[in-house]
Amino acid sequence: MKPEIRITFLILSIIIGAILLTLSGCSLKRINRTKDLVYTEAGKIVETDQQLSIFAPGKSKTPDDVLVFIHGGNWNSGKKSQYNIIGSHWAKKGVVYVIIDYPLSPAADYREMAMASAISVKWVKENISRYGGNPERIFVSGHSAGGHLAALISTDDQYFEQLGIKNPIAGTVLIDAAGLDMYGYLMEEKFAKGHTYLKTFTDDPKTWKEATPLYHLHKNMPPMLIYRGGKTYESILESNEKFIKALQDYAPGTPYHIQEKKKHIPMITQFFNPWNDRYDEIIEFMGKVDERKNSSESDIVKKN
Repeated sequence: MKPEIRITFLILSIIIGAILLTLSGCSLKRINRTKDLVYTEAGKIVETDQQLSIFAPGKSKTPDDVLVFIHGGNWNSGKKSQYNIIGSHWAKKGVVYVIIDYPLSPAADYREMAMASAISVKWVKENISRYGGNPERIFVSGHSAGGHLAALISTDDQYFEQLGIKNPIAGTVLIDAAGLDMYGYLMEEKFAKGHTYLKTFTDDPKTWKEATPLYHLHKNMPPMLIYRGGKTYESILESNEKFIKALQDYAPGTPYHIQEKKKHIPMITQFFNPWNDRYDEIIEFMGKVDERKNSSESDIVKKN
């Protein structure tokens, strides 16, 4: 069964249980949902309109932190609506959660995906105050292919430079991110012409390196919080290990949480449970993001 089919199946299989979970005390908190807002219209950068949805706390005395989520799906599938229930959970926890769609392969390559992701963050920067969010506190998160895009726009400032702004990302949360060493992976696998990854990343090794977050690390990048499944795909395990090792030269305080019993897809579907401990961990990371910028010790944690 293809990964994109498996994730859809698992999401559908647990959604009833997730709904029942939310029929608890926390579900009584009022939230505001604004769906399918166009953040960039079809034009020079993308061929079709791209949309996002916002899940915001109902009432807040001060602007809330913002978390922009980029979904996974092998760069060729997935959609934001699959994660609406997670958006509701975040809003009930006091975070403005923004879920984006982005152009997919083969209609788009990784550059267009990354640029669309950066444009969505720029849109959030300019508009989120109208939805109760703090434009100075924008965090970006992604799972799988979305983790690659989140890491890329966090580390390679060219995307925001092309938009005429300074990188506005306050922090980055990677959830079993794929493609952190896309160059090394594609060099090793030697896929035949026409493979879906070559449609996304071209057949040019120079482009593979440009698409690889591992080669864009620098000391001024946003602080990161990284999660990896202990039973994830071997390629994701290897690239995350390379990434965290390389981070020691730039951000040695980066927290790296290994969830030993988790496979790749459950790394994101765990957020269907509103009491999952990852919520508190991420909120704590967001609250202490300035401290992370000055951290000098590695923080590797293994969790079930």
